[in-house]
Amino acid sequence: MSNDVKAFVRLDELEMESFNEGTIYESSDGGIADALGLTKIGAAYTIVPPGKTACPFHVHHAEDEMFILLKGSGEYRFGAERHQVKAGDVLGAPVGGPEFAHQLFNTGDEPLVYIGISNKADTDVVQYPDTGKIMSMSRRQGHQQFGHRHMTFEDAKVGYFAGDPNVKE
Repeated sequence: MSNDVKAFVRLDELEMESFNEGTIYESSDGGIADALGLTKIGAAYTIVPPGKTACPFHVHHAEDEMFILLKGSGEYRFGAERHQVKAGDVLGAPVGGPEFAHQLFNTGDEPLVYIGISNKADTDVVQYPDTGKIMSMSRRQGHQQFGHRHMTFEDAKVGYFAGDPNVKE
């Protein structure tokens, strides 16, 4: 067993990485799966302050996600619906189109704490229905870091042969 891989982790001892962007995006995240050396399952411990969300409204095309709420309350935006959720609830976000897009807001007065779990696809496409963005990403099998990650707008289309030599444009 590698020195970096643990047999178990304690959530309150995870190394947390914090970020905030703009006025509504903020969280602290700890890599559960990474600490355990898991390569096919993703799992993260996430803490979101009141009035914030960890990410934009999005849907994956290759990764199912599940969120287990441990503390707090919020609003789960799922497709065209909004659901009031609280500690003890388990949320699903299957792969698919905009009907499965999702986002979790902390609407309570205390931090919203949850564990996010997913299959860890080596290649994924993520759509952002609110903005028309699309992201493609891939990683080499068994590696944590992405080798390719590209964000663009869906309407920024080019032809299949655009830019290739000896092709009429």
